[in-house]
Amino acid sequence: MIILDGGLGRQLKAMGAPFRQPEWSALALMEGPEFVRAAHDAFIASGATIITTNSYAVVPFHIGEDLFRDQAGALLDLAGRLARDAADAAPHSVQVAAGVPPMFGSYQPDKFDAGRATEMIGLFRQKLDPYADFFMAETHSSIAEALCFLAVFADCDKPVWLSLTLEDAKPLAGTSQLRSGEPLTDLLAAIDDAPPSAVLFNCSQPEVMDDAIRTVVAHFAGRAVRPLVGVLANAFPLIEKTYSGANASLHELRGDITPSAYADYAVKWAASGAGIIGGCCGISPDHLHEVKTRLIG
Repeated sequence: MIILDGGLGRQLKAMGAPFRQPEWSALALMEGPEFVRAAHDAFIASGATIITTNSYAVVPFHIGEDLFRDQAGALLDLAGRLARDAADAAPHSVQVAAGVPPMFGSYQPDKFDAGRATEMIGLFRQKLDPYADFFMAETHSSIAEALCFLAVFADCDKPVWLSLTLEDAKPLAGTSQLRSGEPLTDLLAAIDDAPPSAVLFNCSQPEVMDDAIRTVVAHFAGRAVRPLVGVLANAFPLIEKTYSGANASLHELRGDITPSAYADYAVKWAASGAGIIGGCCGISPDHLHEVKTRLIG
């Protein structure tokens, strides 16, 4: 079982780091990078063996076009270095996942621009590569978005992980869907000939994850080489179709997603075939410590 870290943005906020909308977790890179390092250290202390670069909000959607043009490269370099330094100083073996977010905002597949995304993702690859053990897409919402990410990394000599966000407000019974409404099975068919090293599901509610795990496991059953499967659920309330974007508000977190409750889900996910478990928004080091204790000891 591989234990990933949890939600960096909410962890930074909980630690008192510079944090506000719309900059989200990027503000700590600009005004308090020591908090980013401390957040990485906290997740490592909880038992995480993979930490993710604090690069999720280094996109125009969060920092604006001007700052992205002038500072994105330097901010990505700093995010990579902070994660690498934390991993190298850890008391146990820790790898660095270079996080590649949705280029045009979370949960907004209709805003996706493949032409511009290719160039932007290329910048993430260039700046984070010196620090990364592998690259991980985060919160990709549609087939087009996922395929664009994979195309940019088609010739990459490091492992590539694809993490997708699922429809969790009104999912169709028995069918896992991406936020775009597209069936997960269609995405799996599209990557069938060249799957990534891992397929994960992140930034969706815990309740919808098990069906998605089982769908991936069934799709690749019997293959000589199968992608790992992972889950990084969030602790958000339901995100309705009227959702107006990640910068519009700061969602309250669900009180029922306690460390013990999250570990209960993790046990179920592991039984269904997940070999990677971490967390997304609202999942703290305490949550992951409980997951590690229950699944590994």
